[in-house]
Amino acid sequence: MTTDLFPRAIKNRLQTALTDTPVVCLLGPRQAGKTTLARSLAPERAYFTLDDSAICQLANDDPAGFVQSLPAQVTLDEVQRAPELLIAIKSTVDQQRTPGRFLLTGSANLLLLPKIQDSLAGRMEVLHLNPLSMAELHRMPPTFLTTLLEGRFSIQIAESSPEIPALAELLCKGGYPEPVQRTLARARQWHRQYVNAIIQRDVHDIANINDEDSMSRLIELLAYRTASLLNVNSLAQDLGVQRETIEKYLSVLERLFLIRRLPAWHRNHAKRLIKSPKIHLVDSGLAATLSKLAPAEWLTQSTAFGHLLESFVLQQTVCQASALEEELRFTHYRDKDQVEVDIVIERGREVWGVEVKKAVTVDTQKDGAGLKRLAERAGRDFRGGVLLYGGNHVLPLVHTECFACPVSRLWQ
Repeated sequence: MTTDLFPRAIKNRLQTALTDTPVVCLLGPRQAGKTTLARSLAPERAYFTLDDSAICQLANDDPAGFVQSLPAQVTLDEVQRAPELLIAIKSTVDQQRTPGRFLLTGSANLLLLPKIQDSLAGRMEVLHLNPLSMAELHRMPPTFLTTLLEGRFSIQIAESSPEIPALAELLCKGGYPEPVQRTLARARQWHRQYVNAIIQRDVHDIANINDEDSMSRLIELLAYRTASLLNVNSLAQDLGVQRETIEKYLSVLERLFLIRRLPAWHRNHAKRLIKSPKIHLVDSGLAATLSKLAPAEWLTQSTAFGHLLESFVLQQTVCQASALEEELRFTHYRDKDQVEVDIVIERGREVWGVEVKKAVTVDTQKDGAGLKRLAERAGRDFRGGVLLYGGNHVLPLVHTECFACPVSRLWQ
């Protein structure tokens, strides 16, 4: 099985962008499938990868000359290795704005790199490719998010029981195309080598960091704390480094698409909200491997798996959102009463909530307190919510605009 057999929900957006935009940039983690997707769109396009040391050196030594020598339509892979190319590309595009002239891919967020002096504003469309969502892995249409936004959930009583072992293994394998096709033991080996390779190679491409050991220990700590409020001082104390060092390392891990900071949702009048972001590892498989969680511990390590499930759900919703033309904003809600909603989704002023519960049962009278509080805070802007849990039924919660749904609805 090869990665090009997996449907990618973002493919249509990428194809459309190439028809009307001179520079299209596909960003995402290494090994998420960017190259496979980019090359499958138009096999006739010229292709160069800056992972080739000779090509990378040419591009860095003479960016303008390198760009001028390129064919009419070209794909440049791993362009973050020669960030000065973007200035040369800007000059070329300003002379001739041919749609689809450049298709760039990057395993680091070019828009956050200090070396980037020009964002190609108005000339470039940026799209993000995530590791495989479960909808893509199961070759199912990604309908969960649109169903939520359009308020189309309805009561459904299932006859079968939930398959918890299958869900636990899905979380532990994650969404990178290579490990999902392997046994769990082999997937874990891949995860460890993947993180080591990024720290040893890609970190040096985007930051002057030589302390690989501290970086490795930080990402392991973050794996144990995924889906928790970010506490920079605690991380600095545990690693024995300065707060400023932790902030720098976190920024690097974000640029490399290994972690995601989820900001706190708030309205100006909401005085009792917690403003700290949550920290999530982008892939649940990486988090499970680095925190040494195994599917057999689903019951004994309930809290840890609850956090892992929350990160997993966030990644699924973000991945589905990347395929939509409309822009969605993701945050979390938490107030000083410890009432929280794991994921808040905004479209303009409209607000939806997503809570995550590991249990296989749900109390429709009591569960969803966070959604109710969010609805009160958002007022007329609240459009509905969902409580994802380990069961199989779709049931209405006391708040009439909210439903409890199986986690598997993310891909079924």
